[in-house]
Amino acid sequence: MTKTVRTCGKLYLAGEYSVLTAGQGAILKNIPIYMMGKIHFSERYQLFSDMFDHTVDLTPDDEYSLIQDTVAVMNEFLQSRSISLRPFSLTITGKMERGGKKIGLGSSGSVVVLTIRAIAVLYDLALSADETFKLAAYVLLKRGDNGSMGDVACIAYEDLIYYQSFDRKRIAEQINESPLKQVISQDWGYVIRRIQPQLTFDFLVGWTKEPAISRDLINQVKSAISSSFLTQTQEEVLRLEKALLAGEKEIMKESLEKVSHLLAELSPAIYNEKLRALKRASQGLDCVAKSSGAGGGDCGIALSFDSQASQILVERWQGAGIDLLYKERWGMDE
Repeated sequence: MTKTVRTCGKLYLAGEYSVLTAGQGAILKNIPIYMMGKIHFSERYQLFSDMFDHTVDLTPDDEYSLIQDTVAVMNEFLQSRSISLRPFSLTITGKMERGGKKIGLGSSGSVVVLTIRAIAVLYDLALSADETFKLAAYVLLKRGDNGSMGDVACIAYEDLIYYQSFDRKRIAEQINESPLKQVISQDWGYVIRRIQPQLTFDFLVGWTKEPAISRDLINQVKSAISSSFLTQTQEEVLRLEKALLAGEKEIMKESLEKVSHLLAELSPAIYNEKLRALKRASQGLDCVAKSSGAGGGDCGIALSFDSQASQILVERWQGAGIDLLYKERWGMDE
């Protein structure tokens, strides 16, 4: 019997770049644009993703290494629970793209979480959001990934969350030294909190149709991070979380303006022309807009507190060549 699972996309509201430092927080939002997985037991292992043009088994394949590594970790996890392994067929579809261009919502985290969910559902294994997050982060850390894991947390929880990063280097060392079961059962030191906003407003995502900055540029931006950038960003991230929970519109706007300003000061590479236009479009309206993620392209976000303002904002975006990728009404009346 074939079983189906899915994983969402994600975007940062605040805390990108600073969250790479252990102990720093960020606020992320799940975006319901999905990657799908279909799985069933079969006579031999078969893995297929529409990102590639061939099917593989568990024989190492460069393109499929992320999925194969996830399968290996999940097999180890199942064995640690005394579950006997059986081969399966897994098909992954739903490239997070529009017209062949990446939209910056997905990540390697999406693929890992999807593979974990598929295997868990195949074996009727109920995994909590937290267990899913830990297993996915384990896979990525084992592969030498040094990301904050904020995207993984958001995708595993499928919610608006506050995420505080942990010392990935310490956990990566433990992964190399200790059995999976032992590492997973430990407290890694991260914090994940779901946020239920107490105010009604529109959340909009604008897509610049341009790729985000390259890995080299990202590394340049990272090298510019100062302790003052970290302190100020953390203060605003916590203010934003508090304001969302208390329904304080003006503080929400102030916090997002401040983190946006801090990012612009961090590096001129973050706000390219399109993202400056995306932000400028909110001027004079009851809304706030900023870049989201690495910057230099991909997406920006806006919170709008007036439906007419939302309409004007979207028209201004369209005039600047920015597509409305997603819009959602948040708040108490959901």
